[in-house]
Amino acid sequence: MTKERLISLDVFRGFTILLMTIVNNPGSWDHIYPPLEHAEWNGCTPTDLVFPFFIFIMAVAISFAMPTKQFDSTTFNKTSIRALRIFCLGLFLNFFGKIELFGLQGIPLLLGKLVITIGVSYALLGNFSLKIKTYLTLFVFALLLFLAYSGIEAYQEVRIPGVLQRIGIVYFFVSLLYLKTSQKAQLLTAIALLLAYWGLMALVPVPGIGAANFQKGTNLGAWLDSVVLEGHMWIFSKTWDPEGILSTIPAIASGIIGLLIGQLINRTLPKLEIVKKMAIIGLILTLLGLLWNIVFPINKSLWTSSYVLYTSGLAILCLTFLFYVIEVADYKKWTKLFLIWGVNPMVVFFFSGIIPQGLRMIQFQNPQIPTEQINLQKYLYSFWIEPFFNNPLLASLVGALIYVGIWSFILWLFYKNKLIFKV
Repeated sequence: MTKERLISLDVFRGFTILLMTIVNNPGSWDHIYPPLEHAEWNGCTPTDLVFPFFIFIMAVAISFAMPTKQFDSTTFNKTSIRALRIFCLGLFLNFFGKIELFGLQGIPLLLGKLVITIGVSYALLGNFSLKIKTYLTLFVFALLLFLAYSGIEAYQEVRIPGVLQRIGIVYFFVSLLYLKTSQKAQLLTAIALLLAYWGLMALVPVPGIGAANFQKGTNLGAWLDSVVLEGHMWIFSKTWDPEGILSTIPAIASGIIGLLIGQLINRTLPKLEIVKKMAIIGLILTLLGLLWNIVFPINKSLWTSSYVLYTSGLAILCLTFLFYVIEVADYKKWTKLFLIWGVNPMVVFFFSGIIPQGLRMIQFQNPQIPTEQINLQKYLYSFWIEPFFNNPLLASLVGALIYVGIWSFILWLFYKNKLIFKV
């Protein structure tokens, strides 16, 4: 049994995934408006809200997907496989750029990669029986891990962590908490995780480095990543990972907060009462996050406890506003664009990570510099978009918006034909 979809939650999800698509696909990475970039280290820009918002939304939806808390072997299997499918989708994104096929290059290699991608996405997004889902997911997971640790040169440095990987892990633990514990236990667990993470990061000396610290590359989380994930970390650092092991602990707390809000919405209370409670909780968490920031800086890469409270508070306030406008005031005419994005988020996330990589593989002669090659993505931006703008920042943003427009049309076709792809 599943409960009727909450339109305000779908709209919030749609807005978040749309913003993510804009952030991840600028026309030029050299020209980005500051709000569309991550904070350099400490701090929080609008871009730094996307990931925790997505985790929060995912967790809110759990109590709607499983309104009756029935825990048995079938439920555990469904939850585990769904979490693993999400994890595998993210892991394959890290593999896509490293795939080698019989020495192929250029277009033939791209076609081979796309065939593999279609097979993997069908296995992980297809609507099969639980038994077949289990076999397919375990096969994909085992194959990817084998390749990562097989010693094959092409995959020796493939990244293991990632955004979808963290979402899968958080979904698994938060779902089990929902099914097996009371709301009081869930709240206490979130508090314990945030305090424990603060204690580990602030008090435990870093082996081989010295005193505990919150600096880039020298903190306890970075040390643990370098030990456990050696050779399989973020390409831009290779010594630590922003979705690393230790920082996944407070990310689970982000999920628990969303879970608690979902259960609040599901209570048999007047809608205005729910709005008031959510608004108060959102304000309190936001302020607590700002206060904790004094001693434990708000930081996305470390996913600090202050960052959890601050971003969760803002997420609650955003959902409160949407809940009031859509569910209470019944003003829904403007929601269609965000709805079509909100009901198919995983398709967008996965394929918007594949498409740019594919476009960059298509190389041909640069019309302006005959001795150089240019990839299709850069060509489209450099010759079809950039020349029409004097401001390179605006040109880059328009490039991202055009990409969003293309996806909006695709998602509208899915929505019109009632095609919803679930993990």
